[in-house]
Amino acid sequence: MKLSRPLYALPVLFSLTVGLYALQFGGRRYTRYSYSDGPTVPSEFYWSRLQYNSGYASGGSFGFRAYGGSWSRDFPKADNDCLIALRRLTRIHSPSALNVVDLDSDHLFDFPWIYAVDVNTWTFTDEEAKRLHDYLLKGGFLMVDDFHGTDDWQHFMAGMRQVLPDRPVEDLRDQDEIYHVLYDINEKFQIPSEVYVNTGRTYEKDGYVPKWRAIRNDRGRIMVAICANMHLGDAWEWADSPEYPEKFSGLAFRIVLNYITYAMTH
Repeated sequence: MKLSRPLYALPVLFSLTVGLYALQFGGRRYTRYSYSDGPTVPSEFYWSRLQYNSGYASGGSFGFRAYGGSWSRDFPKADNDCLIALRRLTRIHSPSALNVVDLDSDHLFDFPWIYAVDVNTWTFTDEEAKRLHDYLLKGGFLMVDDFHGTDDWQHFMAGMRQVLPDRPVEDLRDQDEIYHVLYDINEKFQIPSEVYVNTGRTYEKDGYVPKWRAIRNDRGRIMVAICANMHLGDAWEWADSPEYPEKFSGLAFRIVLNYITYAMTH
């Protein structure tokens, strides 16, 4: 049965739940995560963050693969808040801690769903691109987030074309099944970073219009869900902040829970 209740209570829920986690884990605000060494406990679903080398950054600097590189923005709090929501609001079995997955690791194929951010900076060797290609064609699901404007899109697509050179990118519609597998999402709007709190601006660079896009396999299944000109990670991370509007965090959680449910059932 589809859930119909709104997520108005999520900020309070996360404040209480994260606070409980802090007490249980010696004052830390998030659980331990596994770093590229595979699943830690048997689980139906593993929240997995993609680790990659950065070859370009908007400021002209070059990133790196270790923690602190572009791939780790908002990690681990944003990811952990989503994992809390998944456990609280769905029946997907997900006792595992957070995972960081590297394309060089064979454990890549242990994880059905991967989240990647700042993807305008990612770079792949030919071998890495081939492994991500194989992962997606074998049934994996990739969600990308937090990149903005024309230049970011071009840099993102340069990497994506290494991975899936012949697959078209399409705009998703409100009627697409992915928006109705758990929550019925009939209205989507731009989800900004926490910069919105001080500026009131929902866009960054020249990314004025949110882009909900996807790449499908030959059977029509979505393999790559693309959230361009948005920052869902910040909406999750700041969901327990009274200054960040609930309408943004509420939609961001509904989106990701629908994407996960779709990935696990298609």
